Amino acid sequence: MRCTIFTRVANFCRKVLNRESAETAPEDRRPLTIIPRDQHSISRKEISENALKVLYRLNKAGYEAYLVGGGVRDLLLGRKPKDFDITTNATPEQMRKLFRNCRLVGRRFRLAHVMFGPEIIEVATFRGHHSAHEPDDDDAASQAPVASLQAHNGMLLRDNIFGSIEEDAQRRDFTINSLYYSVADFTVRDYTGGMRDLQAGVIRLIGDPETRYREDPVRMLRAVRFAAKLNMTVDAVTAEPIPRLASLLRDIPAARLFEESLKLLQAGYGEPTYRLLCEYQLFQPMFPLISRNFTEHGDSHMERMVTQVLKNTDQRIQNDKRVNPAFLFSAMLWYPLLEQAQKLAQEGGLVYFDAFSLALNDILDEQCRSLAIPKRLTTLMRDIWQLQLRLSRRQGKRAFKLIEHPKFRAAYDLLALRAEVENSAELQRLTQWWGEFQVAAPPSQNSLLGTLSEDGAAHQRPRRPRRRTPYRDPA
Repeated sequence: MRCTIFTRVANFCRKVLNRESAETAPEDRRPLTIIPRDQHSISRKEISENALKVLYRLNKAGYEAYLVGGGVRDLLLGRKPKDFDITTNATPEQMRKLFRNCRLVGRRFRLAHVMFGPEIIEVATFRGHHSAHEPDDDDAASQAPVASLQAHNGMLLRDNIFGSIEEDAQRRDFTINSLYYSVADFTVRDYTGGMRDLQAGVIRLIGDPETRYREDPVRMLRAVRFAAKLNMTVDAVTAEPIPRLASLLRDIPAARLFEESLKLLQAGYGEPTYRLLCEYQLFQPMFPLISRNFTEHGDSHMERMVTQVLKNTDQRIQNDKRVNPAFLFSAMLWYPLLEQAQKLAQEGGLVYFDAFSLALNDILDEQCRSLAIPKRLTTLMRDIWQLQLRLSRRQGKRAFKLIEHPKFRAAYDLLALRAEVENSAELQRLTQWWGEFQVAAPPSQNSLLGTLSEDGAAHQRPRRPRRRTPYRDPA
């Protein structure tokens, strides 16, 4: 009990001190703008019924509650929101008492998840201003659970300071994500000029960009992602520090960067996102193996492969087809893998197959230091890569065994991409042959095997002479 009282007093004192420092800080604060129902396009019919249930129950219990973030932004843009987030002045503990189907999650910032079967409505308490000082290690250990914690490089490690809706609006990342919709009066509340930026198509960070990026370097990736997704431009002041601070991404856990990479490259707008990542030098910390081989004109096989596989991925998503990150990463890293294999074969005097196997491990180990690609995906990547060496060997029963492999189709798709990127007649013939073979009836398959060109046979691995055991006359 004493600990709880002390925690509340300490939190209140920090809020008062932070409010005083915030008042003297030269922040770009704008007056509140309230957009009435007849001046915006949001309708309750477009909002999840479960999100409305949460909003209504919070209001009925006497709490403030608003739909906020990407859901409001997308509704105003005429898009279908992916999810609906809510913010309120109710604390997570009060939320848990109000909703039986609620569980609390998060360490950096405590959140409430209200679960309705497969749909989860995320509810966050209004955030306040975090402490501006950089604590010593002893301070970090003694911080109360509801306090903020900031590393020496400015990154927020924990941020559980609660505040008012005005403070919450200033704590959000971009102005277009800082719009609040109320079911109490059906208005949209704008504290940061987000409606103006939304109409102008501008991605603008709230607060000082360098400070906000140091708090969480992933905000740089989010700026690029929103610009590509919404076909907007990044404000000049927001964009200026990004190339200088791009190296801060190396401080982000590799597991989190992997999740961010999927949002960037597998959401239907991967190709324009890739170009923006390269422009702002954000691609390099995530994919060092690829970026170190960039050419001046961007026309190498590797660069053309990255562009083409991202275009193909975008098209599949737009056509509601499934995509697998294992195939995407296999294609993107294929040419770095080839280069490493050739290097090991030449310098180590290894047989190419052995060099390829060693290179495969080297490439995955180095890439996983930046992005923690899960083992379930790296296992598939290994299969796709190793099958590339087997696709040219089609004699006898090998072709039949190969098309039965679970990852044959993915390997074939990579072969087709290689043929397109390299514009190689040899790879194109091989792609065409496998394309015909996999859909042909058994008699036609045997016919295709019987008419293999000399070109195809030349790629068969030469058989080693069988070692014969000397005959010994039994005693």
